[in-house]
Amino acid sequence: MGTAGTTLLIVNPKSGGGKTERAWPELSKVIDAKLGEHDIVFTERAGHGIELAREGAKKGHSLIVAVGGDGTFSEVVSGVVASGADAQVGIIGQGTGGDFRRTLGIEHRLDAYLSALTSDKTRALDVGKVTFDDGGKESTRYFVNIVSAGMGGLVDKYVATASRALGGGAAYFGASVKALLRAELGHVRAEVTLEGKTETHRIRTFMLAICNGQYFGSGMHVAPMAQPGDGVFELVSLGPTNKVAFALTSSAIYKGEHLKQPGAVHLRGDKITLTLDNERSAKPHFLIDLDGEAVGGLPMTVEMLKGAVTVRA
Repeated sequence: MGTAGTTLLIVNPKSGGGKTERAWPELSKVIDAKLGEHDIVFTERAGHGIELAREGAKKGHSLIVAVGGDGTFSEVVSGVVASGADAQVGIIGQGTGGDFRRTLGIEHRLDAYLSALTSDKTRALDVGKVTFDDGGKESTRYFVNIVSAGMGGLVDKYVATASRALGGGAAYFGASVKALLRAELGHVRAEVTLEGKTETHRIRTFMLAICNGQYFGSGMHVAPMAQPGDGVFELVSLGPTNKVAFALTSSAIYKGEHLKQPGAVHLRGDKITLTLDNERSAKPHFLIDLDGEAVGGLPMTVEMLKGAVTVRA
């Protein structure tokens, strides 16, 4: 990676089910004409974007752009935060879901992404620091959009192998149906802290989400009230405790109407710890989804890093 001060593009060729790799010759021509001098690197595996972004930020790149999906953007943000450097981040959405760009208000068009990157408009983004159980050892990651616990991690696993022929929404829907069949009801103890005051809540749920952004799962409007720069997470849990009712209620997420359903839970906090009270029965299927990646299980603690990164948007 080359000149300090220049823009660095981190491209995930596998994003969008491989569409980015196939479209890259044409995409790159448009990007080159609009962005001017920049460096390009390609991810080769899961987590590689974190390493590339951290290295690029330390070398002095002033703007680091994720070319890929929500997971690629999350990795770029994570790498920049971990570097401690003062690089800005940006996005050219090429993935399956496109959820965080919805929260940012960027239209899903190449010219819209490039206009945002070449403008002088920026905003500070909060970042979540997540500590969780990773196969018996403690691991730490960062997220910028949403981290969920429950069947979301199962959905991630199935989405990773799903066909994208019918689009991202269809891939998520099919994976969600498959995951629901194997999901376990979790008895979750949530310790929610806001401005130094902690409350404990017990929640029976198939899935709950800790939200910095508003959307996940390719357009599910899980947290309409979330603002990724207000220093607060929105914890949202659906109410139904049987699978049929959960399936019927979950369709309301796309309209942002699920919080009106009986038993729905909405809490706010800047630090949240989740623990399973029925660990033996739920843990094999009660997984963590971190910005679209299955990473481990509970217990999990999420801490707010207010304004930790600046996005060009």
